[in-house]
Amino acid sequence: MKKLSLLFILLISTASKSQIGGSKSYRFLDLPMTARTAANGGNSMALWGNDLNLVYSNPSLLNPTMDKQAAFNYCNYVGDINLYYLSYARQIKQTGTAAFSMQAFNYGKFDGYDELGNKTNSFRANDYSMNLAFAKAMADSMFNIGLCLKTIISQYDVYKSFGNAIDFGITYHNKKNFTASLLAKNVGFIWKPYTSNGAKESLPQTVQLGFSYKPSKAPFKFFMVYDQLLKWNLKYVSPVDTTGKNSVLTTGDTPKDSTGFQKFGARFASQGGNFLRHFVIGTEIVMSKNFNLRFAYNIRRQAEMTLPERRGVNGLSIGFGLKLKHFSFSYAFTKIAFPGNSNMIGLTYSW
Repeated sequence: MKKLSLLFILLISTASKSQIGGSKSYRFLDLPMTARTAANGGNSMALWGNDLNLVYSNPSLLNPTMDKQAAFNYCNYVGDINLYYLSYARQIKQTGTAAFSMQAFNYGKFDGYDELGNKTNSFRANDYSMNLAFAKAMADSMFNIGLCLKTIISQYDVYKSFGNAIDFGITYHNKKNFTASLLAKNVGFIWKPYTSNGAKESLPQTVQLGFSYKPSKAPFKFFMVYDQLLKWNLKYVSPVDTTGKNSVLTTGDTPKDSTGFQKFGARFASQGGNFLRHFVIGTEIVMSKNFNLRFAYNIRRQAEMTLPERRGVNGLSIGFGLKLKHFSFSYAFTKIAFPGNSNMIGLTYSW
């Protein structure tokens, strides 16, 4: 337990240092790759169960009930952008539970042009991550520890990059339907940047804390996730927001927050609006033994995707799960922005 604690502290320390300054690569690692995760606001890191799709959000959720499960998820994200996620889990006798997964992000086909505007060859852009996860219960079985090693490959035309990352989580769950998880995610290095003289880049690393609870005899479960545990300021104001500018073409003016969150935060003591941007909240409602509904709200997504002239319900996610013998089907609808939505489907088979 001491060695695990030291490892977790080391990973958190690495993540906290990388969050200061610089740009982030491999941002596709932030996107939900399973229908259940998408329906839960993009994060299911504190939901305990026998669904293999939960492992994408947190490797410490991997447990023996997922033995011999295979899952496939697909989403037409926006326009020609498509994402795929495939995973399989197997119990290794008394050692623990292992899972392999692969996620692919395809941006579609592009027309190439040179600096003079002459058309060249067409090309494609893709991101891949091959993941190997392992989890094991502690002696009292209420604590589960999990580790996921990611090998990341990215290619945009002739520009290639690869790196490695680690997810490490600890999950506590009891018979009273309470779950708590702590996760350090995407801690790693980029071994080969896209260009030989490119600027130093970092991974989208984060530390998350989550809770879920199902009241006794109640047909629903609440969950809450606090993202970016070690980074306080998540406020983002779009540089193309024209609110408060003298002219649309003016670039020297400091952009102002027109989403309403600036005023909203002022109603609280210091930085209340910014505090709320860390949260994803939601619920799963059990309609029957084989059917459930999912609702979630991602406050940060709402703040960042709101248009100055139209607020909308960005950040809202809904979905459902249906079980039919060995098969499970999941669907998620995510309101990303006013002109763009996302639909994701998932299929799980259990031997």
